[in-house]
Amino acid sequence: MSRWGFAYVLQHHGETASKKCPSLSNKQLSPHVLRHTCAMVVLQATQDIRKVSLWLGHSNLATTEIYTRADPSEKLEAIEAIVPPHLRKGSFRPPDKLIALLKAKSAKS
Repeated sequence: MSRWGFAYVLQHHGETASKKCPSLSNKQLSPHVLRHTCAMVVLQATQDIRKVSLWLGHSNLATTEIYTRADPSEKLEAIEAIVPPHLRKGSFRPPDKLIALLKAKSAKS
């Protein structure tokens, strides 16, 4: 099967899948995207960049290191580690002064 033949079959199955999962119709689907998605899954599962490099057929490990910079979950973990605790995600609890101020403003209106 040629590269173009594979792209055709993949596109056909993508269109079929998007009928059951409409959010897929907004996604880019190509052999290249599939290759990189698989590489990210292998990296997340094994945490071994050498395996990803071998699987992709890269001659240089530096080429594969791009995947370590592209993993959004790792980026979020790194950001979460440096964000001060009072700015991290969580439930917002307005201070009593703010509630009192808002109540006073609404009473004047």
